[in-house]
Amino acid sequence: MSVQVSPQTGADLVQRLRDVLERRYHHLHPFNQRMHRGELSRDELQLWVANRFYYQINIPVKDALILASCPEREVRQQWIQRIVDHDGRPGEAGGIEAWLRLGEAMGVKREDLTSQRFLLPGVRFAVDAYVSFCRFRPWLEAVAASLTEMFAPLIVKERLAAILGHYKWVDPDGLQYFKNRLQQAPRDAEYALGLVTERYRTRAEQDRAVAALEFKCDVLWSLLDAVEQGPLPGTRP
Repeated sequence: MSVQVSPQTGADLVQRLRDVLERRYHHLHPFNQRMHRGELSRDELQLWVANRFYYQINIPVKDALILASCPEREVRQQWIQRIVDHDGRPGEAGGIEAWLRLGEAMGVKREDLTSQRFLLPGVRFAVDAYVSFCRFRPWLEAVAASLTEMFAPLIVKERLAAILGHYKWVDPDGLQYFKNRLQQAPRDAEYALGLVTERYRTRAEQDRAVAALEFKCDVLWSLLDAVEQGPLPGTRP
């Protein structure tokens, strides 16, 4: 005979999600901590920006998959802004263009980013796993996975300060991507958190939301694992 577990309140679920991030968000990864202490070499920082670009270009792809799965027009009206933020509009640059400029500010050529010349297999595997999750899992679970954005302002602030303070060779004009995310990420996280806490009322649903967020933390952690292990022959910027 199975034991029924009572659902959590909305506040308790929020705290549970935050606890996941406190333990597993990638601001704790040794590579990010070294970055923020100013300990990365130029090659390491360039390899990171080149590989993180693959994650950036797949953000609007996973958001389009969430849109395609979501049956609610009102949610789609809100969620589509995420795609615009990254893809931009005709004549209006978005986050992907801002990341290309970040790469150039770090000495990585635009064509090397767009051609994925330095993309590591472990990074491709991790990011593709996230896209597949958003393709095949229920749309609200994919929304829950996006809640790493709850901690995004924390890491973005640390990253901006670290680059400006420790990596003087980086052109500060290329840091607009991070500045944009300081406004975008809290807005996105607040909306997504509202969807998850309002819609997931049973304990089983709430457990799936937590598992989705844990999975996303694993994706981001695995991406940094691959970069930290170093480039394959011929994949150094």
